[in-house]
Amino acid sequence: MVDEIVSFLAGCTRVLLAGCVCVTLALAPAQLPAQATSAPATSAQQTPAAASQAAQHAPSQPAQAPATPAKSAQPSTPPAAGSNAPAGNNGQQETPPADEATTTIVTTVNEVDLVFTVTDKKGHFVTGLSQSSFGLLDNGAPPEAVLHFYQQTNLPLRVGIMLDTSSSIRGRFDFEQDSAISFLLQVLHQNDRAFVEGFDVQLEMAQGFTNNIALLNQGVKKLRPGGGTAMFDALYATCRDQMLTLRENGPVRKTLILVSDGDDNYSHALLSDAIKECQRAETTVYTISTNVSPSKDKGDDVLEAIADATGGRAFFPTRIEDVASNFSAIEEELRSQYLLQYRPANFKQDGSFRTIYLHAIDPRYKVRAHTGYFAPKAQNP
Repeated sequence: MVDEIVSFLAGCTRVLLAGCVCVTLALAPAQLPAQATSAPATSAQQTPAAASQAAQHAPSQPAQAPATPAKSAQPSTPPAAGSNAPAGNNGQQETPPADEATTTIVTTVNEVDLVFTVTDKKGHFVTGLSQSSFGLLDNGAPPEAVLHFYQQTNLPLRVGIMLDTSSSIRGRFDFEQDSAISFLLQVLHQNDRAFVEGFDVQLEMAQGFTNNIALLNQGVKKLRPGGGTAMFDALYATCRDQMLTLRENGPVRKTLILVSDGDDNYSHALLSDAIKECQRAETTVYTISTNVSPSKDKGDDVLEAIADATGGRAFFPTRIEDVASNFSAIEEELRSQYLLQYRPANFKQDGSFRTIYLHAIDPRYKVRAHTGYFAPKAQNP
């Protein structure tokens, strides 16, 4: 009788084990919208978490790591040894057999990297401030957590030089080329990279991302003016194809320097389209007007709108020689910035625009930062 009971129980055990389902926990941050206008919000790479044991459903915990600037969905890393992640025999991960069903659970880590500049009433850069010197609202609410705050004077740069090559700037183009080359010589350090583009009715990539000054110099010099101006199209395409596609191992600052008179007469995209794409690509745009007349015109207003919406700054030289000084001012600002990494509260992966309001507690100081970013859209498991 006892033997029959033992035999019966052994059969039940085999049935239960055969019915087990192995579950794999994967940390897969949401990716950016796949549309052509796709954030100052964030791009992310998927990184798998540790595999779980058969019949275990304990969640893995992502380790915190610096992520790329102003992103709302950051890459997560596998749990370190000794974490709460489930492990197999002797601490080894188990791989489920091919004939067993596998369930993937998708999660995200939402972090924002906010780069900003502080100036006093005279426009001088203010450094050395602490986190308590600022107030922050993300989409109208304080952040869930502030992860890091520090001044990042050496944060790597990803810089794009966009030169208007339309016929309207023909007489000033040589000086603009020389100023751009001088800027790149001064601003690029070992871990920085830059590219050079020219645009009229079409966008010309003169030199892709590189740290080689000689190649960038050649790229600037081979541009030639002529034709109409499709500035909105050029800005839109540059943010989409160059900045939005960047994948970095740590925080970087993505910056465009747009040299133009701001007069667009050929674009299919609207000004609002170009600004939104810069925001999706979390790219700061500095503009330098080539309109050297004493008074501002409509094109100058356009350049100012682009800079303000992306956390940059617009320059309006009264002499063509001042363009070089404007490039120098941008260089100084890029090395005098802060970085605030935080996790927003009430975050939803719905592709919506989330506003950022960052201000200095001391009224003597002015903060210049992105006005917001686009949240990524959730991916189906």
